[in-house]
Amino acid sequence: MMKSLMRRAIVPLFLLLMAAGTASAFDFSDIESRVVEFRLNNGLKVLVLPREEAPVASFVTMVNVGGADDPKGSTGIAHLFEHMAFKGTKEIGTSNLSNELKWMAEEDRIFKQIFEEKAKGAAADTSLLAKLEEELQKASDSAGQYVVPNEYGQIVEREGGVGLNAFTSYDVTAYHMSFPANRLELWMAMEADRFTNPVLREVYKEKHVIAEERRMRTESSPQGKLVEEFISAAYKAHPYHNSLVGHMSDIMNYNRMDALQFFKKYYVPSNMVVVIVGDVQPENARQLAEKYLGKIPAGPKPAPILTEEPPQISERRITVRDKAQPVYLCGFPIPHSTHPDLPALEALADYLGQGRTSQLYKSLVKEKRLAIQAVAFAGFPGVKYPSLFGIYAMPAKDKTNAENEQEILAIIEKVKSELIPAEEVEKIKARA
Repeated sequence: MMKSLMRRAIVPLFLLLMAAGTASAFDFSDIESRVVEFRLNNGLKVLVLPREEAPVASFVTMVNVGGADDPKGSTGIAHLFEHMAFKGTKEIGTSNLSNELKWMAEEDRIFKQIFEEKAKGAAADTSLLAKLEEELQKASDSAGQYVVPNEYGQIVEREGGVGLNAFTSYDVTAYHMSFPANRLELWMAMEADRFTNPVLREVYKEKHVIAEERRMRTESSPQGKLVEEFISAAYKAHPYHNSLVGHMSDIMNYNRMDALQFFKKYYVPSNMVVVIVGDVQPENARQLAEKYLGKIPAGPKPAPILTEEPPQISERRITVRDKAQPVYLCGFPIPHSTHPDLPALEALADYLGQGRTSQLYKSLVKEKRLAIQAVAFAGFPGVKYPSLFGIYAMPAKDKTNAENEQEILAIIEKVKSELIPAEEVEKIKARA
């Protein structure tokens, strides 16, 4: 049995600050002073931090879009496009673009028929659907004849690149890799190409890959189920309640045009930031960025999510039953990342549940042996909008979620009424 609990948090955060001493945390001012920032004419912001320790450079393209921005009925589409960004462009990933596009259009035509037939619900013709699915597979196979698998990644590897990857969170999507420093221009050209001329090839095949990802991470994972139910219970109105990987019916129903429209809306220079760190001269980076990244078409910056989660007026409690190790998860509403209380909340998470010297670990794991794990964290499932302060515990053998909850709430009550020792605050600042 796994439980989660959300309460309205009223924690006197100023107690953390009153106990602070005079020692300072790591000083980032030197690094900050060396960052060169410029903005291209199309609105793209670029940050460059020269570091000459080794002849390499690392690159991150951050897009201000995540799972919270998924349109209704298309949960997981931000994650889908992340996959599509590695499928290539008009130049990369194909042996014959013209023939490939013809078969891709045929895929779209057939899938539209499938969607329309499924929309009939119980009246849908199952034999027709089976026939259309066969036709879709044949069209996909025909388009696949012209696909050069993973050509984008092969070019990166051949030119000495490493760490090619990406991630999608509720708030952002980020693409990253490292290259030898003398491949700066190649990275610029390839990054500009994939965000100017993406070809969403193999989209219907990739949907099945993502569906399997959902089965593994959520539907076949007791903890995955708990987290999804937990977030859904925490947010009634705000789209943080979306499934990040997508609900299965949405995954199977969206099409190539849905993903392309999402790309056109959010992947605009004014909604993106490029970060370059390494053996790079800022002026050279600026010139190359203007030459390549400056060609990405400008577009209006998407509006932020305006839906606000209404105040929570009562406790919300859920129980997920499964044949699994018990897990306890609770959350307390907290403000967004730019709120002045957020640093104190992050410090509180460190004090309560980060590492073997934290209060939760010492009490639940070491002293009372109620749990084998105990962790606290601030900013879940995202930080762009008001989120949650979370506490996670995995009960020890023959111990229960209820016993862990009782001790967790007692520790929270204690920290609300007592100053955190000054020496603990200094340790937190040193780790920051």
